[in-house]
Amino acid sequence: MSILISILAFIVAIGLLVTVHEFGHYWVARRCGVKVQRFSIGFGRPLWARVAGRDRTEYVIAAIPLGGYVKMLDEREEPVPEAERHRAFNRQTVGRRMAIVAAGPAANFLFAILAYTLMFMVGVGGIKPVVGHVEPGSLAAEGGFEARDLILRVNDTETATWELAALNLLEQGLDGRRVEVLVRDAQGREVVRSLDLSDRRRLLDEGPLLDKLGIVAWHAWSEPVLGELIPEGAAARAGLRSGDRILQADGIRIDSWQSWVAHVQARPEQSIELWIERDGRREFMVIRTDSREVNGERVGLIGAYPYVDEATAEAMRAQVRHGPWISFVHGVERTWDMSVMTLRVMWRLLTGEAAVSNIAGPISIAEYAGVTAVIGLSAFLGFLAIVSISLGIINLLPIPILDGGHLLYYCVELIKGSPVSPTVEAIGQRVGIVMIGLLMTLAFYNDFMRILG
Repeated sequence: MSILISILAFIVAIGLLVTVHEFGHYWVARRCGVKVQRFSIGFGRPLWARVAGRDRTEYVIAAIPLGGYVKMLDEREEPVPEAERHRAFNRQTVGRRMAIVAAGPAANFLFAILAYTLMFMVGVGGIKPVVGHVEPGSLAAEGGFEARDLILRVNDTETATWELAALNLLEQGLDGRRVEVLVRDAQGREVVRSLDLSDRRRLLDEGPLLDKLGIVAWHAWSEPVLGELIPEGAAARAGLRSGDRILQADGIRIDSWQSWVAHVQARPEQSIELWIERDGRREFMVIRTDSREVNGERVGLIGAYPYVDEATAEAMRAQVRHGPWISFVHGVERTWDMSVMTLRVMWRLLTGEAAVSNIAGPISIAEYAGVTAVIGLSAFLGFLAIVSISLGIINLLPIPILDGGHLLYYCVELIKGSPVSPTVEAIGQRVGIVMIGLLMTLAFYNDFMRILG
């Protein structure tokens, strides 16, 4: 079922975004008086086709939903009757041709603004950015972060949810500098922590940002309190009960479920001396762990699930919602911020500071589409916005066969006063096809490596 949802969500997302992109070309072409012969969503064999309008434009939905195109009247492709030559694309001024080509990516950016606006109006759900555990020796530990820290601001930007906190940290990390983070600690004091984000290569490597900082987000099961016990498991045999809080293990203070799990896993089939809190009293116990093999390594386990505090979990949920105007302002700001961040990450990829394994292909995009569709409308709108921004930026790259490559040709035409030669266009097209092919190959390779890994 999850695979089916991912496939359907992917088809809906790509179909919608391709339609938006191609409609940008179509709309501006019509405004400029250019005759549009075909508007196709997808490539290959047509699944549905209809001819309509004064120009008898053919509207097509094709079998392969990984793109689309708008076919315009053009003397370079076919003979054009004398009466219609003024409506041919190649007969338009350079400015009009540039406007038609740029309209596709522009439509993607405008759609991103709309999607983000609707997202903020619907409400952006999330979890308050409370630190559950800090890995010893990590960047967060060096910066003084502690469990139960609530992140209030990253530099001057408020962070209501973990998503906003992570985005702001990544944005600051791209500058490769130290970042000041205002937190409210467990005692209720507002304290400034400091993160050294100068190692951009490390931050832009594959994997979640919080993991690379050494921060484990707080969850409803973050407290070191036992929940359901497995009958005949090590915890049940030792006399532990649901609701017991682990205070110390072998003389080491345990402040989170993560640290308790790490302590147990490192001691397969060994005895652990415990101090626990039960019904308000401290008690001493000894437990001998069981073991199992994980990825070729023996790890300890005790047969216990964490206790989930539903009331606390509900209190930790955050919801950001605004009216139409404020949502639109935030939509413009988020589109700009994500566009700039995407360009900066792409530059880091070119310079080798970011791992190429971060490039996602259709399989990963389909997976994200399915996950966000299951989460809800707000998450799916955010997904559509970021993919639309990515499509807009990629199409503006100065690569032949993409919109950006055509814009580059037109800029050359403006400078030299005449179009680039057909030979140059033909060579550029071959180069562009090779470049896009290599990029797609890398994206598919990363997808399969994620699946196998």
